[in-house]
Amino acid sequence: MNDLFGTSRASRAAAVKPAVGREGETYSAKDIEVLEGLEPVRRRPGMYIGGTDEPALHHLAAEVLDNAMDEAVAGHASFIEMNLASGNWLSVRDNGRGIPVDPHPKFKHLSALEVILTTLHSGGKFGGKAYATSGGLHGVGSSVVNALSERMEVEVARERVLWTQAYARGKPLGKLVDAGPVHNRRGTMIRFKPDTEIFGALAFSPARLYRLCRSKAYLFRGVEIRWSCDPSLLTAGQDVPAEAVLHFPGGLRDSLEEDIADAPRVLAAPWAGEAALPGEDNGKLEWAAAWLETGDGFLHSYCNTVPTPEGGTHEAGFRAALLKGLRAWGEHRGNRRAAALTTEDVLGALAAKLSVFLREPQFQGQTKEKLTNADAARLVETALRDRFDHFLAGDPAQADNLLAFAIERAEERLRRKESKDTARKSPTRRLRLPGKLTDCTRENAAETEIFLVEGDSAGGSAKQARNRETQAVLPLRGKILNVASASADKLRANQELKDLIEALGCGVGDRFDRARLRYGRVIIMTDADVDGAHIASLLMTFFYRELPELVRHGHVYLAQPPLYRLTQGAKSVYAMDDADRTRKEKSQFKAGTKIEVSRFKGLGEMPPSQLKETTMDPARRTLLRVVAPAEDRARTNALVESLMGKRPELRFQFIQEHAKSVTEVDV
Repeated sequence: MNDLFGTSRASRAAAVKPAVGREGETYSAKDIEVLEGLEPVRRRPGMYIGGTDEPALHHLAAEVLDNAMDEAVAGHASFIEMNLASGNWLSVRDNGRGIPVDPHPKFKHLSALEVILTTLHSGGKFGGKAYATSGGLHGVGSSVVNALSERMEVEVARERVLWTQAYARGKPLGKLVDAGPVHNRRGTMIRFKPDTEIFGALAFSPARLYRLCRSKAYLFRGVEIRWSCDPSLLTAGQDVPAEAVLHFPGGLRDSLEEDIADAPRVLAAPWAGEAALPGEDNGKLEWAAAWLETGDGFLHSYCNTVPTPEGGTHEAGFRAALLKGLRAWGEHRGNRRAAALTTEDVLGALAAKLSVFLREPQFQGQTKEKLTNADAARLVETALRDRFDHFLAGDPAQADNLLAFAIERAEERLRRKESKDTARKSPTRRLRLPGKLTDCTRENAAETEIFLVEGDSAGGSAKQARNRETQAVLPLRGKILNVASASADKLRANQELKDLIEALGCGVGDRFDRARLRYGRVIIMTDADVDGAHIASLLMTFFYRELPELVRHGHVYLAQPPLYRLTQGAKSVYAMDDADRTRKEKSQFKAGTKIEVSRFKGLGEMPPSQLKETTMDPARRTLLRVVAPAEDRARTNALVESLMGKRPELRFQFIQEHAKSVTEVDV
């Protein structure tokens, strides 16, 4: 007989029989395992510590140290001791309250200590009463370490009584033992040896553990971490002491200063401080930031003393505060270019450390590599933005310098973008040397120099006066393009600048490479008159705007040709300007005698022998190096913009302000 669904009872009975695979294997209820206690940790350690490699091994040390740090941050411990002994034994001890040892109300036959060390998701950090902020959140840290340890020994000093208990691979070897009274001691000591069944022959690295201790000491200035290590475990050449007391009252500022050492900076000192997080009970943040002149920056972030190498929402708030703050400062100063700043421009060269403390942090995964609290970005941005605004307003000169630095980076970013676009449009274009370049023969760039001269006439004299082995000459046609006021299209189309860039060989924008610079010195050699000064100004503007690295590294110079030649009989003296002429007429010649004065109309009319003697011979010439001090970047930018930029009213204002100081006018 069939049932209502048209299926026979015999068929239905067959349907609930154990399934049989193609090879006769069955899959039934008895194949379903239920892992209890700490067995899941030993079966799948990667779910809890990220793997079984060296970083995972050291994650065990971090878990135990984090618990001790939580006691310190909560104000109950003032020091933490970490010791690495032979046999791969690691111990961590604090002088906090000590793990509770009284019977647990739910598991009355077990002490709270044993519950914490043998039960996943147990601890005192869920309700928030014992800890306002903590790094351990999931209640698995200590129990995971216990599960993955060949042996763990615990000592707890509470109320002048010492309690001890030992475990093997997560299981207690006996009951909690009253070891007798102790005086002048309190807190918890955990000593463990990682299980070789899990980690094989891997051993703790003293250098890695020492760095961990240092970072924790920096993150909470109220704690002292006492490090010690068996000397036999230390390797020659490692900067790891056998013993050290780590305490940093300066917090993150001290840490950042140590990391960046003597690296050139935009600001004289790091911007550092701490603040409460608005609306977050016991929440706070600490930061230290410095902008580097060269090289890439970094941002190391932490939450409740736990490193967050993958960043997260607290980093997003930090970045937003700095970007919006600097844009607002630019708007306040009337600098319209500040509105185009991006995160890359402001933070690309930033070396910074950020530490936040939250009551209920949310991490991505048990290894806690990324903070995911949605409101952390808003809290950090709100707390930091106000302080950043006050920092900028408190020192306008320094703030202007930082703004100018960020704008420089923005302009360089745009140049790289334009350079990429140009390269895509003309991929077959090959590097050539301009036809007017008279090159030198020596291949060592550091020993060579190129003279940039105005016109073929001056170029002809310079070519005859030069040292053919080390000195090259490139004549330029009159006044080059003013790059401060020209559009990007005009700049790319200008043949004179193309010839100059190709002669130097180092490229511009995204293709710039100082290592490919063909000459150690780039010497601007123009006539000693107003037109010559104007041409020199245009060239300096070009280098400052388009090839700033050449200026920063001291490759650009100004030649100093004389304006006058003073002759009396067989004696000839050169004078740089009118003041020098007057001085030398009095000091080099007899008073009342006739002196023949020749004024050079231009370098092209100067005999090659005299040009070499006065301007090109390294043994007798005078060169001025073109510099742009990093600490005065804002003033330099403002000066270039005023004198060479698109706004004539700024030049008029400059003339009005400085006209009274002019004593001589060359008309």
